[in-house]
Amino acid sequence: MSRTPAEPSRLGPKVRSLRRREGLTQVQLASRLGISPSYLNLIESNRRALPAPLLIKLAQLFGVDVDSFGAEQDARLVHDLVEACAAPVFDPHDLTSTDLRDLAANYPQIARAGIALYSSFKEQRGASEELASRIEDGDGPGDGPGLDRTRMPSEEVNDFIQKHSNHFPDLEDGAEELCKRARVDVDELYSGLVRFLQKHQGVEVRIARGQAARGMVRRFDPAKKILTLSELLPTRSRTFQVAHQAALLTQRGRIDRIVTDTQLTNDESRAIARVVLANYFAGAMMMPYAPFLEACRQERYDLDVLGRRFRVGFEQVCHRYTTLRRPGAEGVPFHMIRIDVAGNISKRFSASGIQFARFSGACPRWNVFSAFLTPGMIRIQVSRFTDGSSFFCIARTIHKDSGGYHAPQPVQTIGLGCRIEHARDIVYSDGIDLDNPQMATPVGVTCRTCERSDCEQRAFPSIRHPVQVDENVRGPSLYAQRTLRVLQ
Repeated sequence: MSRTPAEPSRLGPKVRSLRRREGLTQVQLASRLGISPSYLNLIESNRRALPAPLLIKLAQLFGVDVDSFGAEQDARLVHDLVEACAAPVFDPHDLTSTDLRDLAANYPQIARAGIALYSSFKEQRGASEELASRIEDGDGPGDGPGLDRTRMPSEEVNDFIQKHSNHFPDLEDGAEELCKRARVDVDELYSGLVRFLQKHQGVEVRIARGQAARGMVRRFDPAKKILTLSELLPTRSRTFQVAHQAALLTQRGRIDRIVTDTQLTNDESRAIARVVLANYFAGAMMMPYAPFLEACRQERYDLDVLGRRFRVGFEQVCHRYTTLRRPGAEGVPFHMIRIDVAGNISKRFSASGIQFARFSGACPRWNVFSAFLTPGMIRIQVSRFTDGSSFFCIARTIHKDSGGYHAPQPVQTIGLGCRIEHARDIVYSDGIDLDNPQMATPVGVTCRTCERSDCEQRAFPSIRHPVQVDENVRGPSLYAQRTLRVLQ
């Protein structure tokens, strides 16, 4: 299903921003579009609508997706801006959500610059606190992480993935081509790739045992052309790592072209993106697009069934769900998040339109947190946000591949979900009354931006309501404004 573009009246600033990014004057762009400069001026000032043919021509001219003009991109920018400005440092300025929406709509580049500035501020403040802590402990400044960074590379990569809707057609094509060239299928992918690497790349695959495998999952020696894998990896992970290495060896041109994206501004971001793209390629080889999408529809996205059929793990299936965005052959638009017990988000992507916290803690009512209480069990939740949107969400813990008895056993939760209107396409919604509003759990994005004033788990006051604390009355939370009846 194609997405609806943003309202025409909001497209002018986007056209102006793209034109300035390319260093074009209105006269030059108008000439390329085959319209008059005065008409272009009216479009950029929101006094004329942008016709569909011109919209498509602009997207082709600037090399961007038509979706980049869409309302979903606007909503994400507004959400990030509101969350950033919810920080206490902005409290004296009395910024309203209307102010921020107007800024995002009319000056999107300034809005993005403001978010980047706040991200830099957060990074530098964190680095300063870390430095102060080390000095207080007598360790000295040292070379602590984060002291010379103005923007986390991982954040740039997350934004880069979101920009591309977590779908990379070139890598999908490359995976299909390599499967044909290596003459392998899903049932014998590992052995087929090992033979291919030996025959066509001169690479020998070895399995490291005992102490040689400690602390190492995959290691490639380019000089000796030896790929070493840990014996502690389960079969599915060995296959994944071999496919990952095959991507680095056979898809370098494709990957290099993709990472020239302007969203990636430094070498660290591009290096992380290369790893992410090689992982994407490995997933595409293990779960080929067309057969996997057909299986998803037949089995209604049953994670266990698909995991066994394609010989992959829980997280790998969840991640592959989010990549099924091929035009004309889309799967359910899922969001996905990976979080640890401390609330740190290490992976996030949203095709469902759900918004994730970027600068503060996530809502504790979300089932990604309750999943830690029942390891290995799928937790189901209908989540309703303050804007009225509802999502069908599942969550389950995962353990990283074990490194043996004495190795750490990190636990994380994978959250997966979609808009409520797609829930019936998923097997986990069976038996749930999706039309009953009482089934929904009220959740928010973060405490500071959430409007619910009666939440028992509120940790911070909302920017939308003044703090009202009565020292003579104590409710479930200091900042919950629930009316309490005093017992006589």
